[in-house]
Amino acid sequence: MNYQQTLNYLYSALPMFHRIGAAAYKPNLNNTIALCNVLGNPQDSVKCIHIAGTNGKGSVSNMLASILQEAGYRTGLYTSPHLKDFRERIRINGKEISRQYVCRFVEQYKADFEKIKPSFFEMTVGLAFNYFRDKKVDIAIIETGLGGRLDSTNVITPMLSIITNIGYDHMNLLGNTLPEIATEKAGIIKKNIPVVIGESKNELNDLFKKAAERNNAALYIAARNYKTEISSKEKRANSYYLKVNVFRKGELLFENLKMDLIADYQLRNCITVLQSIEILQKHLLIKNTHIKRGLSNVSLNTGFAGRWQIISKRPLMIADTGHNVDGIKEVLIMLKKYKFNKLHFVLGMVNDKEIDTILGLLPKNAIYYFCKANIPRGLDASLLKAQAAAHNLTGNNYSSVKKAVNASLKNAQFNDLIFIGGSTFTVAEAI
Repeated sequence: MNYQQTLNYLYSALPMFHRIGAAAYKPNLNNTIALCNVLGNPQDSVKCIHIAGTNGKGSVSNMLASILQEAGYRTGLYTSPHLKDFRERIRINGKEISRQYVCRFVEQYKADFEKIKPSFFEMTVGLAFNYFRDKKVDIAIIETGLGGRLDSTNVITPMLSIITNIGYDHMNLLGNTLPEIATEKAGIIKKNIPVVIGESKNELNDLFKKAAERNNAALYIAARNYKTEISSKEKRANSYYLKVNVFRKGELLFENLKMDLIADYQLRNCITVLQSIEILQKHLLIKNTHIKRGLSNVSLNTGFAGRWQIISKRPLMIADTGHNVDGIKEVLIMLKKYKFNKLHFVLGMVNDKEIDTILGLLPKNAIYYFCKANIPRGLDASLLKAQAAAHNLTGNNYSSVKKAVNASLKNAQFNDLIFIGGSTFTVAEAI
């Protein structure tokens, strides 16, 4: 099979959560363990950092990878979902896994897949571990797909566990309360392995503390130890940067630290990364110069995209993959910081989110372009338009993301702002 035939096989033969939703979710690690056994347990041969959380885990993963690359480490990075190409999920020093490797892997283990019947995600986890072992990475950053305790990635024993934050998402699988969701995320905490909690929430701190104590795991709450403030925003050539002052326990640690991930919400991710680097420095040679270069070159070093990404300038077009209640709230905070005449909002959502809650948050004075990403989970654009109307959001529906984006460009004036979001898949098709 060539690469496209291989992808077609994977998409059709293996259930894929990001396409069909909960039906692809396996509530145990049995398939992953069976697959790893077939592969010779490659996860045991790779040093790993494990990252879970409701929001921010992709940003934290890519920031850490960028810093470790700058420090000279051959760095594997496993994230999901992809935006354009499946191979984005598995990278070494920013370079995607080769088509040939994907094809050979599937060809070699296809018969085993048909016996084990893994999900698409379980197969991808096995592929990533196998690739990182074969290519002899120094360290691999492994992002969970969903939850933590029962996530397919949770067969590793990392050198550090990280939980970015806890919010409401995937409640049908993880629980309806923050403590229930946090308990699932806390499932990545391992015996004698330090754990970083990014954001502090009083009602959850005791839960994490008890989970760490049960595992004799040193617990670090980043938000207690690090603080940030924006010193300025700047534009150089076609690049935008956020400059940040960073304080550690009240002392200035970095002045005008430059970040190429420019949304304000990245400040919280930044302190999670810095707390994690502080722990990793006990085992790895990471200097402040590596941190500075890493945080200013995340997109260049890892290929990270879709987080407050400026696509064009006149009219200003911005895309962001925030797709749950907390993520959309962050988007709205950012939109208020921009000056524009009219807001054009290209909106596509998936059908298992808190759609009415999110629609109730959106600005009523925007022009909406309702669309559906080309996945089965996508909410039909006409249904989205009808639900939005109940919240006094008005606009037209379009048969594709591309047509919605083109319509917004046709209607927008130079001083307007076009925002594209609502789901990762909407952004993926737009950019």
